[in-house]
Amino acid sequence: MGAVLVLAAGLTGCGKGQPYLDYERLNRGLVIVLTGIEGRSRLNEDICRGLDEGGVDCAIELYDWTPSIPLKQILPPVALYSQRALSRNRAQAEKLVGRIISYQMAYPRCPVVLVGQSGGAAIAAWTAEGMPSNRPLDGVIMLAPSLSPGYMLDQALMNTRRGIINFYSSRDLFFLALGTTVAGTMDGEHTQSAGRAGFEVPAAGGKPSCYDKLHQIAWSSKMAETGNYGMHLSSGGAKFVAAYVAPFVKARAWNGQFVASVLNQTSCPPPRANWKAGDRDGRSMRKPRPAPPERSNDPDRPWAPTGPRRLPFVKIKPRPKSP
Repeated sequence: MGAVLVLAAGLTGCGKGQPYLDYERLNRGLVIVLTGIEGRSRLNEDICRGLDEGGVDCAIELYDWTPSIPLKQILPPVALYSQRALSRNRAQAEKLVGRIISYQMAYPRCPVVLVGQSGGAAIAAWTAEGMPSNRPLDGVIMLAPSLSPGYMLDQALMNTRRGIINFYSSRDLFFLALGTTVAGTMDGEHTQSAGRAGFEVPAAGGKPSCYDKLHQIAWSSKMAETGNYGMHLSSGGAKFVAAYVAPFVKARAWNGQFVASVLNQTSCPPPRANWKAGDRDGRSMRKPRPAPPERSNDPDRPWAPTGPRRLPFVKIKPRPKSP
C-alpha cells in the first residue's frame, strides 16, 4: 500500500498543470501523452483536454521528455537538438519504461496507453520496444509521427496488446516532408516521415504476424469538421482527439472493424460548455459577419433598411440663461 501511495504521489506531483491525475483516475488506468520536440505547449495540452472531453476517465499524464531549458519553445536550436539527440532520446524512453513498470506493479490489470505527437511518437515506439515481454503496453497511438517510413515496428508491436494506431496526412508538407528531409527524422533518416506517408509494411511473404496489429489511418476531408486540416499543428486539436483518438483509448481491442466504425461515425461529440470560443478545436478565430439588411421595396434604394427610420443624432445645446 505504501508503494502505491508513493507512486501516485510521484505521478500527481510531476510538474505543474496535471488536471487529469488523481488517485481515482489512476485506479482506472493511465494514458501518457508524449509532447513533441517543442516540449510542453498548448498543442499537447489540447491532446489531454480532448481525451478527457472524449470520455477517457482514467489518468492522463502529460510527459515532457525534452531538455529542461527555459523558453525552449521559442528557441529553434533546442527543438532541433530534441529532434536529433538520438542517444538522449533513447535514454528518455528507457526512463519512461521504468515509470510504467512501477505503475503496473502498483496498479495491476490497469491499462496503459501511450499517445505521442510528432517526435513524441518516436519516444512512444522506443518505450514500447523497451517493455519486458511479460509487461506489455496496451497500445500506442501516433499522431503525425516523426519517424522514417521504413522504421521497423515489429518489436514495438509485439510488446503491445492492442497494437499501434498511426494517424498520418499527405498534406503535412512543411514539417514532415521538407523539415525531416533537411533536418532528419527522430531515427536519423533524411526523408519524409511516416506521419506523412505512413509506415512501410513488409511484403506478405516476409511480413511478421505482429504487423496485423498496425492500423494506419490516413487523413480525410471529414476530419476537417473537427479542426484537423491535415497539417502538422492541427493533428492534436482537442475536438479531433475527442472524436477520433479517445474511442481507441477507451476500446479494449483494436481491429479493422472497430477502426472502420470510428472513421464512419456520423457525427462528432458536441463541445462542452468549458470550451471557450476561439479555442484551436476546429472553430474559427474570426468573428461571425453580421447578417445583411433586409431588401427594401424602394427600387431606388433596394438595400435600404425596412425598419423605422432613425433620425441622425443632434446634440442640442442648452438655452442660454437670460441676464
